[in-house]
Amino acid sequence: MRLAIHPSAVVDAGAQLGDGTSVWHFSHVCGGAQVGAGCSLGQNVFVANDVRIGDRVKIQNNVSVYDAVTLEDDVFCGPSMVFTNVYNPRAAVSRKAEYRRTLVRRGATIGANATIVCGVTIGEYAFIAAGAVVNRDVPAFALMAGVPARRIGWISRHGERLDLPASGRAEAACPHSGDMYMLDGERCTLAARTFPIPP
Repeated sequence: MRLAIHPSAVVDAGAQLGDGTSVWHFSHVCGGAQVGAGCSLGQNVFVANDVRIGDRVKIQNNVSVYDAVTLEDDVFCGPSMVFTNVYNPRAAVSRKAEYRRTLVRRGATIGANATIVCGVTIGEYAFIAAGAVVNRDVPAFALMAGVPARRIGWISRHGERLDLPASGRAEAACPHSGDMYMLDGERCTLAARTFPIPP
């Protein structure tokens, strides 16, 4: 199995890392973590025990993936973005039994310095803008920005903004791939696929 683990990184006994995964400078993967194939964990990344990471996930520098977080295949976590797992932390109150699970679905992007408040699900191929604070579930293909994050549009699997209204019934093509998307109310779906992501 091909692994690239920098000498300064710490990968605890028991951690599962898939073929072709890289762990870079000063990162720490705890013994209970499961990391898929073809992943990249950048500099100063922390992965806790109760974490599941799919294949081809890219986690940029200075990201901590805490207990109760699951990242599906092809998720991108931008530099210094933040996960949490306790909703109302206090230093003097132990709340390890109260962790709220966070799920990031396949293909989603979380921009630099964004914060994901625990207990939410981020839908497939959603895009969280840099600096946004997500405190509620995010639908698939949604483009989210602001504090707190609000849906400002829709985005394709390829990361291109779609010419769709905020809600209603409409169709639009990805300007890069030609994939067709359908909006029905406040739900966006892939109607016709022409571009193969992932390979």
